[in-house]
Amino acid sequence: MPTPGPAVEIRQDEILTGEAVALDVQPIGYFLRAVGVLIDMVAGVLLFVLLALVVSWATRENVLGGELTGVFTIVVMVMVMVVIPTVVETATRGRSLGKLAIGARIVRVDGGASGFRQALIRALVGVFELWFTAGAVAGIVGAFTPRSERLGDLLAGTYSERTRTPKLPPAPPGVPAALTGWATIADVGRLPDRLARRIAQFVRQAGDLDPAARIRTAMRLADEAREFVSPVPPVDPETLLLGVVAVRRERELRALQGEDERTAALTAGVGVAPRGFPER
Repeated sequence: MPTPGPAVEIRQDEILTGEAVALDVQPIGYFLRAVGVLIDMVAGVLLFVLLALVVSWATRENVLGGELTGVFTIVVMVMVMVVIPTVVETATRGRSLGKLAIGARIVRVDGGASGFRQALIRALVGVFELWFTAGAVAGIVGAFTPRSERLGDLLAGTYSERTRTPKLPPAPPGVPAALTGWATIADVGRLPDRLARRIAQFVRQAGDLDPAARIRTAMRLADEAREFVSPVPPVDPETLLLGVVAVRRERELRALQGEDERTAALTAGVGVAPRGFPER
């Protein structure tokens, strides 16, 4: 009997591609998506009013017969509610005016780009859930789905993905050059966690502080830290704080990596029978 392969755990914010690769995705939030839908609907209403004015002018100028006014009104409604949204989403691969404004796009549940079929289904269902109910159905369905999907998304197999990722924080500073040798022998393990958090916060925000306040805060924190640091290097207060934060961060990172390696080694050894005994 073949041994089953390792199970792939898929979290809520991940999708599994056809190659069994889990991709981390960021669905757009409920309120942002509601804003995007509202922008699209307002744009649709303005376009409908513009086209209706054109039809009204054509009727007054006898360009269109009076009996054709109703027909052209229906044609304008179909264009605004179905045709134009379908063409726009197909041509832009899931984008629209509202989605551009909130930084989102429509993608398939497997992470692929949305196509004509998905755009048409969403537009047809949107006639009911967006236009005929003023967005009430879409709002209710979106509130109870994991990725804020509306009814059209559920039927088309799509959802709205975030395209503007948050800006990454700057890389933390390393050990100052003046403390390279000291970092190999420094004892900072006795530093209280509360004081360590205050020092780390100061290091992150030092560049935004007033110079005088920055010097005062560094001196005060360095005086508190010297009681728990051994040996104390002969450097200025801020350099001392930078070194303490960098050393603690590097040692905590090494400890976490070592724990992960031990856990992986123990996990790999589970299920291996002792030598001389058959596996059951």
